[in-house]
Amino acid sequence: MTNSTRFNPPCASRRAFLRTASTLSLLGSAGAPFALNLATIGAAAAQTAGSDYKALVCLFMNGGNDSFNTVLATDPTSWAEYLRLRASTDGAVIALPAVGSPGGVLPIVPKTAQAGRSFALHPNLPQIKGLFDAGRLAVVPNVGPLVVPTTAAQYLARSVRLPQKLFSHNDQQSLWQSSMPEGARSGWGGRMGDLLVASNSAPIFTSISVSGNAVFLAGQIINQYQITDAGAVPIDGLRGELFGSSASANPLQAIISSDRNNLFEKEHAAVVRRSIAAQSQLATGLVPAGAAGVADPGQYSSPRQGGLARNSLAVQLQTVARVIASRSALGARRQVFFVNMGGFDTHDNQLGRHAELMAQLDHAMAYFDGVLGNLLGANLRNQVTLFTASDFGRTFRGNGDGTDHGWGGHHLVMGGAVRGQDIVGAFPVTGLGHAQDVGGGSLLPQYAVDQYGATLASWFGLNASQIAEVFPGIGNFANRNLGFMT
Repeated sequence: MTNSTRFNPPCASRRAFLRTASTLSLLGSAGAPFALNLATIGAAAAQTAGSDYKALVCLFMNGGNDSFNTVLATDPTSWAEYLRLRASTDGAVIALPAVGSPGGVLPIVPKTAQAGRSFALHPNLPQIKGLFDAGRLAVVPNVGPLVVPTTAAQYLARSVRLPQKLFSHNDQQSLWQSSMPEGARSGWGGRMGDLLVASNSAPIFTSISVSGNAVFLAGQIINQYQITDAGAVPIDGLRGELFGSSASANPLQAIISSDRNNLFEKEHAAVVRRSIAAQSQLATGLVPAGAAGVADPGQYSSPRQGGLARNSLAVQLQTVARVIASRSALGARRQVFFVNMGGFDTHDNQLGRHAELMAQLDHAMAYFDGVLGNLLGANLRNQVTLFTASDFGRTFRGNGDGTDHGWGGHHLVMGGAVRGQDIVGAFPVTGLGHAQDVGGGSLLPQYAVDQYGATLASWFGLNASQIAEVFPGIGNFANRNLGFMT
């Protein structure tokens, strides 16, 4: 087989087909998508739904985070090789200072020792180090898209099925979020929402993006709901004046939302009615930002600007916290969120650009952890898990003063339910030419995204057969739970 071999997920089970068909029938009979009624939803789905609240938050680092300067091996052998390789061919150095040096990397000590090795985090991650030391954050090293367990020899010979279009930004973003390359119509966050939608009396608030459209949140039944820090995005002209006339607003709403015979017009009107209703419910129920609700994140210390600056990622996470704080008003017991930060395609000026990104990440994640620890008087750390994702890792060998597209990368999982203060499994060898190097220090993943996601899905409340529906390729891997969640 070749790298262009298409990955076709297995057919859905009969149970999944019947569940989907019956749900869609309910949606159609209601006259508008997502007008679900828990009294009429299937009994199997209702049994799946837990009465407790849980949320998953995907923090996507857009562009391909350089994992080798995020989590580092610092034992003498590893550090010497790191310094050697991170001096690029044209003399530009992209290596960080050592532990104990001014501005040096920050040591971490995992609970599970790895013989002869020691580890550290980027110098601009002091609060994330604090979360690690407090047991609320774990490192999952070398995660990436895989179809089947793969060796470097198999990759080079193209003798097993490989992920499509490796090293391509758009396709790898889609593979991470959906298990398929660009063009996918559903993601694993949305598919989890499909299975747990019966938990929520207002299903539209199951799958929420605070950063525009994301295939990660698209389900086969549910749609993602997009909001901003200002709340729901309203349809203009329904209140007040339209074209200078105060008498035109109500007629406009009737025109765009009344039922139609034409199927396309009928569906458009249903979407409009759903949007108007959701916006109204969110406007009424959403906890405000600031002193009256969820505390503002404040500014972070920007290495590049040499002062304080607004952190858009922290503001996105504040919006997530506001929705979580509004869970009772929104009728939500299971929610999946998506936030995004860009700028990680560090082909040049790696040290400066990556340092800025790490400072933002550190500030935002620590802020979110603090807010969850006392969210309107409740500690929700055990009920909310944040995890990072990215297009891919980057190469170990530099190209000028930056790094190139890679494959596997190291990721962070944060929350009270995380088996924290640990590195999950063996940390990759530092350097080139080892068993996981597929060229230039690009890592052949140790863990598949499916395994990473399945571990989160199990904590979220899905059983083994449901996890197989969300991750059609998980059956190719013997270890379907990496053990980093309680």
